[in-house]
Amino acid sequence: MTGSSVPSGVRAARRRDRRVYTRSHPLLFTLLALARRRSVTRLGGTVLVHGGDAYRHALTRVPLDRAGAGTTGAAARELSAGGALFDQEGTGHRVARRSVAEGLGAAGVERLRPVWREVLDRRLAPLAAGRTVDLVPLARELAGATVCALLGAGGDPESVAEAAGEAAAAAVRDHLPGPRPPGAGPAAAAATARLTALLTQDPPGEAGASALRAMLAVAAVNTTVAALPRAAAWCADAALWDQAADDRLRPALVDELLRVIAPSPLLPRAAAADAVLDGCPVRAGDRLILVARHAARAHADPPDAHRPAPPAVARLVFGAGAHACPGARLARAQLDDTLAALAVHRPAVVRARADRTAALPGWHTLTVRATSSPREGR
Repeated sequence: MTGSSVPSGVRAARRRDRRVYTRSHPLLFTLLALARRRSVTRLGGTVLVHGGDAYRHALTRVPLDRAGAGTTGAAARELSAGGALFDQEGTGHRVARRSVAEGLGAAGVERLRPVWREVLDRRLAPLAAGRTVDLVPLARELAGATVCALLGAGGDPESVAEAAGEAAAAAVRDHLPGPRPPGAGPAAAAATARLTALLTQDPPGEAGASALRAMLAVAAVNTTVAALPRAAAWCADAALWDQAADDRLRPALVDELLRVIAPSPLLPRAAAADAVLDGCPVRAGDRLILVARHAARAHADPPDAHRPAPPAVARLVFGAGAHACPGARLARAQLDDTLAALAVHRPAVVRARADRTAALPGWHTLTVRATSSPREGR
């Protein structure tokens, strides 16, 4: 779409959603925005990868150092003393991923579905009575309850979600480009220790299992808390509730919204060998900033279930190849059910405040009010 042909609702949705970037990581967002016109840009020892083909190439054909400085794996290793899904190598990594994938496969997701549907039914009930609902605490409880059910943990869902958010926020700020914030490392480790205690009491010698559970919780909670309120705001501002209410269109809308909100907009990695990305030489040891948001054209193409992006583009927000996110099915199912539950109310946003401290761009508060009753929404 050209600027003049973009509907006003889409422009409003873009403006609102951009605030989650500009309020939480303004310098990083400005840098990425300035560099996005080129598929690949080198800044010293860092290579910014924006183009879809180069992004896919980096994940599927460039050897990656999973624990290199500034990567997700390095953060996981610092927080958990190694052994977590995000920093393992070789056979250990493949076995861990296979175990996670089995729990998050079709049968696993269906087993978990009643857990988050109960949260949706209870938390959204005030909308039918004309009251407002803040979707951020809803998303936090939904994520925490799902993680507890997935891991068989008995911790309080909201406490688990809070600890996962604190751990991620400290770890991410500790590994973003720029000066290292004082005390971020110890704060992240302390939050992760609290999260681990909430999730499990492993026997001696099984610390690796605790680390994996904690890292799974961090990933699942933070992406869910970031994604669900942002997707709802897009539907409210861009008048997408009709698409959300249509059982035939909603799966495509889910993919489109996840593509546009890109819950994890950046994938920090490190090259383990020399390579070339779209004509740009990459040296072993270079830091790679893979910009999922730009690779999936989230900044350019608004969500539209009638004209969705090709699956190969939309799914880039979940990685690619062996580095694809095993929780993609769970993310789609949770967003599908959330949109279906909200669509009958056609809610409008009445208050929004960006979260300046969260690991992922998101809302601290996103309060909505119904504009139609469930009967009218059918």
